[in-house]
Amino acid sequence: MTGPPPATAATRLAVRRSLVGVEDVTAAVSGGADSLALAAALAFERPGAGAVVVDHGLQPGSDEIAAKAAAQCTDLGLDARVLSFPQHPGAVETGAVETGAVETGNVEARARAFRYQLLDTVAGTVLLGHTRDDQAETVLLGLLRGSGARALSGMAPVRGRYRRPFLDLDRATVRQACLEAGLTPWEDPHNADDRFARPRIRRLLEELPAEGLARSARLLREDADALDALAAPLSDVPALLALPAALRSRSLKLWAEQQCGAAVTSVHVDALRALVEDWHGQGPVALPGGGRVKRIDGRLAFTP
Repeated sequence: MTGPPPATAATRLAVRRSLVGVEDVTAAVSGGADSLALAAALAFERPGAGAVVVDHGLQPGSDEIAAKAAAQCTDLGLDARVLSFPQHPGAVETGAVETGAVETGNVEARARAFRYQLLDTVAGTVLLGHTRDDQAETVLLGLLRGSGARALSGMAPVRGRYRRPFLDLDRATVRQACLEAGLTPWEDPHNADDRFARPRIRRLLEELPAEGLARSARLLREDADALDALAAPLSDVPALLALPAALRSRSLKLWAEQQCGAAVTSVHVDALRALVEDWHGQGPVALPGGGRVKRIDGRLAFTP
């Protein structure tokens, strides 16, 4: 008996492994080849599972694109639906991208935030279609931005309710599986727009081994996880100075995020480190949400 083609077999095996211990599962589908291959593999492994298509409203006709993607998922045997934002809040970014009025990096970040805001409303486990090539792009972007080990560790295979079955598969294999399933992917024009960072990085990676970058991400994630487990939120300057620099940064990040209730970037951490390591009476450090941190009598003090 002849089995499935190699690419299809690889994607099915990856999804099968990701479903161990999982009952309620949904595939996040954009309509692109990677996510449609994910939907096809999930439909084979778990008939009747869910699929959600996020309509960002970033481009004209995005609702039709989302509807077509959902229809293909339904044809595969998945329980598919479209999630969209009231009045398409991405419309502002759409006009801005077309006119070049805003930084495209901001558009990418806001679209990603919109997407996860909607996916967070989905019950159970959510599968994402990121591939090894996506992982390599993430690592390279982090290097170019001067990010630390946590950012350079890339995307985790499992993060809370989210799982990425294809992180060990290259993009060519996943897209071949989409073709083998007879599906028609949508090609996002932003993927060829040089005003966005990822298309430029993608061309650069044509000359570089994605596998090596992805392996570096895995190793860095292991190191970052170990250091995070050793860190504790601290605001006492002598105690912070007694720590190795890597733990000091993590302790400051943990403490600052506890105080302001928001994610703190490496820029904020560097400024907080200066209050600890290079104190010369400088002013307070601003944190997300409007809070400020001052150094007072050998301690860091947060003011909302």
